[in-house]
Amino acid sequence: MQKFLSNQNKLFLILSIIILQVFFFKPIQVLADLPTGNAVKDPNAILRNALPIKQVELQEIQHKLEETSDLVRGGRWPALTKTVTKCQSLLKKYQSRIIQELPNDKKQIAEKTFLELKENFDSLQDHSKSKDKYSFVTTRKEALDKIGGLEEYFLPNQFPYYIPEEYDNLPRLLGRAKVNIKTSKGDMKAIVDGFNAPLTAGAFVDLSSKNFYKDLPINRAEEFFVLQTGDPLGEAIGYIDPETNEERHVPLEIRIPNEKDTFYNETFEDLGLYTETPTLPFATLGTLGWSHSNNAVDDGSSQFFFFLYEAELNPAGRNLIDGRNAAFGYVIDGFEVLEELTKDDKIISIDVLEGIEKLKLNA
Repeated sequence: MQKFLSNQNKLFLILSIIILQVFFFKPIQVLADLPTGNAVKDPNAILRNALPIKQVELQEIQHKLEETSDLVRGGRWPALTKTVTKCQSLLKKYQSRIIQELPNDKKQIAEKTFLELKENFDSLQDHSKSKDKYSFVTTRKEALDKIGGLEEYFLPNQFPYYIPEEYDNLPRLLGRAKVNIKTSKGDMKAIVDGFNAPLTAGAFVDLSSKNFYKDLPINRAEEFFVLQTGDPLGEAIGYIDPETNEERHVPLEIRIPNEKDTFYNETFEDLGLYTETPTLPFATLGTLGWSHSNNAVDDGSSQFFFFLYEAELNPAGRNLIDGRNAAFGYVIDGFEVLEELTKDDKIISIDVLEGIEKLKLNA
């Protein structure tokens, strides 16, 4: 017996309905809900923008260079050439001013970096004129990495945000760390951001350094949504502190751009911030998020998840996780591994490659 509609016909019907809705009913509203450009979906761009610095000239160069993302993807070569020219102009205009603001021991390094950036921008101009898309993308990444390195020179000497005293007994990461996540499908590397989620990042790096995640399975896998792990073997569902023999809990912790203080144990819904975007948004494949129960937001202990970003299903700034869970880092390498993981896989180990010295076990 034939089915009423074949799978192919069903798909055609669904697509036809969507197209009709887009073009005849609410075209502006539908398009407005979609994320714009690559910057919001690029973990490295998010991490650069999340640095607690106020070097506006360097950030202006960064943002102008990031604007080329849409242009190169769309093959808009004349506009791309003009944007690169603007980047070159900004570099020449601001170089001396930026270097002048640096500590003396960083100025010579910065001068060398600016010379390399000039070469990168010259190459970008050549790639743009020859319409060499792949060389352009490669060189742009090199330039943005250099800009990100310069921006780190402007980080404050002291941790810039207040952590409430009631959490003095919890570990905290006062900066950033880099980790290698070894799985049964291969390795991924991630940056863990303690500037904007010090307690969450601190708990994660602390547990990683204790080999807590060794051989733990993926205990939840939802396609296009999340992969979750960190549930220890046995009856416990979190990390049991050997000193207290009690489960250690980490509060919900979310920062918002331009806010003085971090919000603790308050969701965006509690705060009435329904359209706000956090400093660390769930906006890209491999966002690291901290899990808590459905009944409370302050009982996250050890379980975390990888957010499986799908623009059409989870548009940036319009998903149901921002403001309800804490993001604390991003996968920056090994995305192909992440896309292959299922509930049949496991975490073999998580090793801290850089930044362990920024972990403090308490206040």
